Amino acid sequence: MLTLLLRLQFATKITDRPNMREIAQPQPVLARLPPRRPKAARTLGIVGGGQLAKMLAQSALQFGCDIVVLERKDHSPAASLATETVIGDWDNPDSLLALGSLVDVVTLENEFVDADSLAALEQFGHQLWPAAATIRTVQDKLSQKRALAAAGLPVPRFAPVSAPTAIASAAENLGWPLVLKKRRNGYDGKGNFTVRSAADIDRAWAYLGGDANGLYVEEFCSFDRELAMMLTRGQDGAIVAYPLVETIQRDHICHVVKAPAVVTPEIAARAAEISRKAVETVACVGTMGVELFLTKDGNILVNELAPRVHNSGHYTIEACVCSQFENHVRAVMGWPLGSPAMRAPAAAMVNLLGAAKGSGTPHGLSQALAIPGAHPHIYGKSGTSPGRKMGHVTALGKNIDDAIATAQRAADCIQFGGDT
Repeated sequence: MLTLLLRLQFATKITDRPNMREIAQPQPVLARLPPRRPKAARTLGIVGGGQLAKMLAQSALQFGCDIVVLERKDHSPAASLATETVIGDWDNPDSLLALGSLVDVVTLENEFVDADSLAALEQFGHQLWPAAATIRTVQDKLSQKRALAAAGLPVPRFAPVSAPTAIASAAENLGWPLVLKKRRNGYDGKGNFTVRSAADIDRAWAYLGGDANGLYVEEFCSFDRELAMMLTRGQDGAIVAYPLVETIQRDHICHVVKAPAVVTPEIAARAAEISRKAVETVACVGTMGVELFLTKDGNILVNELAPRVHNSGHYTIEACVCSQFENHVRAVMGWPLGSPAMRAPAAAMVNLLGAAKGSGTPHGLSQALAIPGAHPHIYGKSGTSPGRKMGHVTALGKNIDDAIATAQRAADCIQFGGDT
């Protein structure tokens, strides 16, 4: 039986591709919801259509779910798997409500969607996981750090800055060098600037657009290794934790993930305890990445949180009983969580990055597929550029070195961009 609800009626137009609708000039009306098409299971809406959405959709499809994606453009990696794609601005509440009206549950592939806009979904009774409050805390890195510090979690010392002069003042306490960061929308090193002395302040402020963007500073952490842990938290508060991994970064972009990290049992246990508390602190439902620093003196600091599936957890597709993507779907749908246990003693993931601006078509895939034990994943992006994540290769092994050798051998075969 259909019920009358106060909704937004969305004028839509069909694009030149099937199963696409574009939001145009919504008007508030009293509208009757259309009957849902018959389906075998529930419908999952994903805000964003990139590679993370694609891998989420692949996991959801195995449970018979329908997928609806909200994207700003009609050509996205996840579009080919979606029952329908809504074209619109994900920071616009009208676009989000259009998505919400088509699905049972809404989730996100990134934390950059405006939290106030997301709150409109909850206000209209739509299920959203992670919740808008979680996204609001995490997407502002200064708020994130304050929440973690208030919970007693170890983080690098930090301070808000509202003017270039405040950076010099902060350095009196934090010391040189320090890291100037955007509070919003920074990833893969974008939005960071290492300020090594007072002479760098004006350049750093201009580079990050300090007059228009909120910034803050952190003490520079001279770490021994970068670690990460993926955890999934269900709606009932149950948490499963994947193995602690080591990430190898170059130019602020993850190149290699080693699973599990070769650390002492004491460090692994401490990292797991800190990561669990971080997930609970921000009340995240779904899969969440916790990026950590292992300092030279053996301490662990929380670097950043990602309230979503994460690059450092891609290895779980082949390496674990239940991948980070499958467990995220289980969590947001309210289903029991699966085992995060590894299927082999070790696993490695090597990212496939664009070498030059050009087509998203991979070169050398056949050669990579001929390597026993290598599992290439190509994201299906239409174009590439230097450093852009275009895919990854996973391999399992008896030890980390064996796994890395197999994954790297296959990754070296595949190139994106240029004429080769």
